[in-house]
Amino acid sequence: MQLLDENSVVAYLKSRNIFSDSADVAVEILTGGVSNVVLAVSGEGRDLVVKQALPELKVAQKWSADQRRAIVEANALQVYQEITPENVPALVECDPERFVVILQRAPRSVTNWKEDMLAGKILPVVAGDVGEILGKWHKNTSAPLILDQFQEDTLFEQLRISPFYRAIALRHQSINRRISSLIDELENNKTALVHGDYSPKNILVSSSNVPIILDFEVAHAGNPVFDLGFLLGHLLTKSEYVGTLTAKTKIAQSAYSFLQRYEQSLGRPASPTFIWHVAAISLARVDGVSPVSYLNPEMQSNLRNTCLGILQSEDPPSLTEVFSEL
Repeated sequence: MQLLDENSVVAYLKSRNIFSDSADVAVEILTGGVSNVVLAVSGEGRDLVVKQALPELKVAQKWSADQRRAIVEANALQVYQEITPENVPALVECDPERFVVILQRAPRSVTNWKEDMLAGKILPVVAGDVGEILGKWHKNTSAPLILDQFQEDTLFEQLRISPFYRAIALRHQSINRRISSLIDELENNKTALVHGDYSPKNILVSSSNVPIILDFEVAHAGNPVFDLGFLLGHLLTKSEYVGTLTAKTKIAQSAYSFLQRYEQSLGRPASPTFIWHVAAISLARVDGVSPVSYLNPEMQSNLRNTCLGILQSEDPPSLTEVFSEL
């Protein structure tokens, strides 16, 4: 199957009546992702994003993934859009034969939450809103009618369990038993629609600080603890990167605000084991298939030691204990 590019996408969209045959359409290549062709297209008063799933992700190590994840993304978008319409792009169309999803583009004034934090713009209020959104999703997607649509174990194994959990267990034999228990927890307690990629890189922030969540291709019926671990694991990683005490404090405040608003929105406390998932995800950003690019060797070593200490602890420490020790 031929992949779309900036030269072929306009004809493709016109063939699907997204634009008229005579439309003057502008195309922009969007960068930053490793799993999709991503193109911005605009014309005839429409501002859209076209995503086509790649059969193999663009990372240093070989990482294949089923392109059917585009269909999963389209289905999840519709579920989440109904719950929090202000925080999810509108789905325009899904092409299941070419694994293409077409979305309404976010306002041009948005910024990327990951890049904001790395640049020192750290707003705990945004983290709190991100937590509230996730709590609403987990609370309102427990019905069998929803979960039955997302029984997609293969994609979650390909995109999360294997490159994150199994990869660090292979490298660190001392945590094998802990990682096995975390995998069992994820695979055997499916109570909500889990986003699966709830990361700062997939969250845009509007000029009025409203979060807009992207990238739903790993959505699955699963254990909500994964989304907590994924988001907070990325905050833990960024806490190691930022250089000042003030920035570290704001990252910690962001983590606390995220968890507090999540639990308030959900209506119950999170599973205490979430902190082990936080450590596993953060460790995978150093020793997994797709490590982050912004940590130097000393930062990587510090983060590795922190995460191994958490994973080797007999009881899960609290989020406050973890961030107060950094």
